[in-house]
Amino acid sequence: MAKRTPFYDFHVSAGGKMVDFAGWELPISYRKGIIEEHRQCRASGSLFDVSHMGRIYFTGKGAVDLLDRVLTRNVATQAVGQSRYSLICNESGGVLDDVIISRDARNWILVCNASNREKVVEHLLSTRRALDLDVDIADQTEATAMVAIQGPKVMERISSVLPAEVKNLKRYHFATVSMMFIKFTVFRSGYTGEDGYEVILPAKMAGMAMKMLGGRIGDENATIQLAGLGARDTLRLEAGMPLYGHELHENIDPISAGLQFAVDLNKDFIGAEALRKIAADGPRRKLVGLELTGTRIARQGYGVFSANNHVGEITSGTLSPTLGKSIAMAYVDTPLAAEGTELQVDLKGTKTPARVVPLPFYKRS
Repeated sequence: MAKRTPFYDFHVSAGGKMVDFAGWELPISYRKGIIEEHRQCRASGSLFDVSHMGRIYFTGKGAVDLLDRVLTRNVATQAVGQSRYSLICNESGGVLDDVIISRDARNWILVCNASNREKVVEHLLSTRRALDLDVDIADQTEATAMVAIQGPKVMERISSVLPAEVKNLKRYHFATVSMMFIKFTVFRSGYTGEDGYEVILPAKMAGMAMKMLGGRIGDENATIQLAGLGARDTLRLEAGMPLYGHELHENIDPISAGLQFAVDLNKDFIGAEALRKIAADGPRRKLVGLELTGTRIARQGYGVFSANNHVGEITSGTLSPTLGKSIAMAYVDTPLAAEGTELQVDLKGTKTPARVVPLPFYKRS
């Protein structure tokens, strides 16, 4: 049976179309539909329930050593109050998960993908045993709730509700604040291409927090409206952000995925040796953005061709609500990954012209 987030009843009362996603019942959309929810986020603000994502806390003197061993980033240089995007790899350099790691004064917080939570926890536990480290690993996913509030008008709206520390947060930083006896951990990262906050709070306070953070959410002209999984996916795709299970998985390395910025090859971590070789030799395939002719959507797994040669596969695709174009991400042979390269995508038997374009497709103005 699928799990329910602390906001389940709220979703149902708001008209959420509930689906099973990574073992959780979550809204794919609400009454207005995916396209309108997408546009609301780009124009004003949207609230997403992301309570299904894993939240793992680390305490103890061995925490830095453990995280430095399993993560591709050098966490030892990370300041208190700072978050970083990182990856967890296997020995061959394949991606077990992509995560956000944050350093608090007394502990570390790792946010991972819902579908990988159990795998990540077991990987952390087995690495701790192998290194014999003194570190406590606590999975707090079901004891907490998490929402993401994204959009150009969100910063002013939420800053007026939460304490002053939140107003001054820089990108990829966070603060823990208390208000009305509720402890909030507020992050500023964003995965939609818009600015925004992500908030972790106790699960039992979810209802009160929704009223506080959402304001008049649900009203026709409210600054912030609800959005579901469908808009979350189209927004992240326009922002050129890889999604686990699409652009990332255990047979794909972060070098091929264009995530070199999140890999420190000067330190030793699980998968470092394999990634050093890939970086030195160059990846066989690279992740690229594609803009297709027409409005048909390229789905995951569709073939990419150069003349009659199969040269890659689509990983994600959509008809961009913001740009009005059919866009996709794909892995293609490295010699064909240059911007402007003309390719074709096989759309169920019809080879449709496509051109390699820079990522991201959309940038906040």
